[in-house]
Amino acid sequence: MAQEREELEDYFAAPALEQSVESRFIVGMRVDATSYREASDRIMSWAKNGESRMVCAASVNNVMETRESDDFLDAMNRADLVTPDGMPLVWGLKLLGVKGPTRTYGPTLTQILLDRAEVSGIPVGFYGGSPQVLDDLLEVARRRWPELKVTYAHSPPFRELTPEERQREVAEINASGARLVFVGIGSPKQDRWMDSNKNQIGAVMLGVGAAFDFIAGVKKQAPSILQRLGLEWLFRLLSEPRRLWRRYLVRNPRFLYLFGLQYVRAKVAGRSEA
Repeated sequence: MAQEREELEDYFAAPALEQSVESRFIVGMRVDATSYREASDRIMSWAKNGESRMVCAASVNNVMETRESDDFLDAMNRADLVTPDGMPLVWGLKLLGVKGPTRTYGPTLTQILLDRAEVSGIPVGFYGGSPQVLDDLLEVARRRWPELKVTYAHSPPFRELTPEERQREVAEINASGARLVFVGIGSPKQDRWMDSNKNQIGAVMLGVGAAFDFIAGVKKQAPSILQRLGLEWLFRLLSEPRRLWRRYLVRNPRFLYLFGLQYVRAKVAGRSEA
């Protein structure tokens, strides 16, 4: 165990290099082509410097939300890093000319960052989930990452916060010293929350959606074969049809239509310029 920890410390000891990330606009929303290593390097570098940053794990749902709100589109495109959380966005990046794009799935990225934070001594915080889910998450974290410094944990109410409550949250997070704050209140709410707190909270904020539920064991993840095939949406739809039917049965087909138009126009423009 000690040897494994030393190897892990050596592996993550080298400072992350700030390199440009290749990006594409998919139906108007920026998506960054990155990997788990590249994303976690960048995030850990920001966290060690105490920078206020916003990281979104984006899905088709995020893209379609931007079609309904210019403000949300602006918020997503202001994010410091937008990873392709779902396979449709990975395929979109590839069709738009990115070589070898890979999925950077929010729940997996969360666990990688918790591994690295434990080794590096970076304090972390959790914002979101129901009180029970948050308690379960913290219990799992104590077992899996026994040396992890969790300095902040809060389950916000399921309602609009008052200005005083928002100010109190910011003050409490900053006072905790957390440098990585995992935000699990669902999209688009979590993305709006992070955008509104950018440059107020001195930490890297990561919108990780259902990661809290998965790590806490409250919900099951789709089998890996379905994830690789891009069929995780079907597993989730069958698990929660009343909550997710509109997202997958209405928004997914519309996304395919809009991206198809974008792709055809890009191809036609490319031929006309040749």
